[in-house]
Amino acid sequence: MQSKIRLIAAATLIMAVAFISCKKTDTTPATADNTTEIAAQADDQSNVSTQVDAIANDANVVIEGNAAFNGKIENALGTLCNATTVADSSNGIRKITVTYNGLSCSGNRLFTGVVVISIPLATHFKDVGAVLTINIQNLKITRIKDNKSITVNGTKTITNVTGGRIADLATRGTITHTINGSDLSITFDNGTSRTWQVAKKRVFTFNNGIVITTTGTHTEGAVTGISEWGTNRFGNAFVTAISQPLVIRQDCNFRLVSGEVTHGKLIADVVVIFGLNAAGEPSACPGTGTYYFKAIWKAVNGQTKTVILPY
Repeated sequence: MQSKIRLIAAATLIMAVAFISCKKTDTTPATADNTTEIAAQADDQSNVSTQVDAIANDANVVIEGNAAFNGKIENALGTLCNATTVADSSNGIRKITVTYNGLSCSGNRLFTGVVVISIPLATHFKDVGAVLTINIQNLKITRIKDNKSITVNGTKTITNVTGGRIADLATRGTITHTINGSDLSITFDNGTSRTWQVAKKRVFTFNNGIVITTTGTHTEGAVTGISEWGTNRFGNAFVTAISQPLVIRQDCNFRLVSGEVTHGKLIADVVVIFGLNAAGEPSACPGTGTYYFKAIWKAVNGQTKTVILPY
């Protein structure tokens, strides 16, 4: 009888240990620092944001060089590289179809796909409140340094809030545009496809060339200054708020030279600082050199984690 009792006790102990072990295993993800996801999200957001802005820049290049769109041909933003444009007007709409098939002018991105820029016939984009519609069709953008790519589909709008031509910045002072994109489809290089939203304000000024200062315009609850939100490649919701304005300078080869964003709704809030060198310190203007961002967050054990990556 005592032998049976000992066997039952032993079996109970084994089951209890097994149960505790299973529970411990279940809690492992909650104690992980999720470095891989956080680093990937910071890189993805930087990449997508850069490309959304690049599409807006290219739209500005096209319309500044087209009198029908802007009322005057005077382009301060340069030209498009490895892209063809076809203009036509019908059904009360003026549009330009841009077909990409090659390297960007900077040589750091490869573009293939189509972007259609349109505006009502009676409107010039220099007009106050004029709205451009940008329809993006299977635009694949490959980053040359690591061959990572994203493919973008969807529609966004650019509104000229103040009116005016960018070519007139040196004498005008400032021009403000807003960018809004609802349900942009982003397909990452691992095949996952996610939906992102975009809401930004870009202020153009002139200081030794064009300076573009970007802030977020969306609000969710107590979080303001949100520029992008949606679902990341891992299937987790996120919001990205611009906590320090993002600054692009023409005299730095139109590179993002400073700014800070905060990614929320992830396992931790992640602060990302731009405009750094490989050591994570503020960089001078390298032009064609490499800039880095530093992502900083606290793991669940309270330890501060950092990742420094090029962008």
